Amino acid sequence: MSLVQNERIKLAANALDRASTACLSIGVLGPAVALLYNVGGTDSQFRGITVGVVGAFWLSTAAGLHAIARYLLRGLR
Repeated sequence: MSLVQNERIKLAANALDRASTACLSIGVLGPAVALLYNVGGTDSQFRGITVGVVGAFWLSTAAGLHAIARYLLRGLR
């Protein structure tokens, strides 16, 4: 029974880690690249601040999901 439980734990941890990678890609890297290449056409000083605040939110979300995935892996037998 522990082999099945281990595989379920690994599956859940992998799903959370993939979700954290998606949060990082979409919420941090995408807007940063868009800001770098001025996609969207606005040069407002608040645009960089907004990207920074939103990026910090998504970065912390990604870190939280990754931490939960690592926590789940502690339950392996």
